[in-house]
Amino acid sequence: MDNYLKLIVESLLFASSEPLTPRQIRDLLPGKDLIEIKKVLKELKDEYETMKRSFLIKEVAEGYQFRSLPKFKPYIANMLMSTQSRLSKAALETLTIIAYKQPIIRQEIERLRGVEVGGILKMLLKKGLIRIVGRKPLPGRPIIYGTTKKFLEVFDLKDLSSLPTLKEIEELGDGEEG
Repeated sequence: MDNYLKLIVESLLFASSEPLTPRQIRDLLPGKDLIEIKKVLKELKDEYETMKRSFLIKEVAEGYQFRSLPKFKPYIANMLMSTQSRLSKAALETLTIIAYKQPIIRQEIERLRGVEVGGILKMLLKKGLIRIVGRKPLPGRPIIYGTTKKFLEVFDLKDLSSLPTLKEIEELGDGEEG
């Protein structure tokens, strides 16, 4: 394996604030093919897991990104608490509905939540957690919402199929009662 290529890919992942897909990496490296890039990514991923560091390379949001190990989350969250605003319960409920029911229009979200969500949708759009995916062919042509890659990053999901199932959520709830 070309060690220089591995160092280049590692440096790209390190410098990127967002997950990089193998295609994005290949596009930055003329003359390299996708199979070669994927092989390097797997090697790097395996090396970081073997090194037993506080971080690793993780597949998230259809790309690869350096991530801290979950056991260090409380320390990092404490450090970031002052700079990062948390989502309210209402915002989390709205985001959950969008994540599981997307593509979805505002009226459907409001029917499920039982309250007006215009302000929450604006805030979620501003934070980049949701996006407008189109308009529904109904009177008034309502806007259709869906989640973004940033949503996947923030919630540490590889893709939407990584969302917990209803059964998993119910089991989690059962474990908290006691």
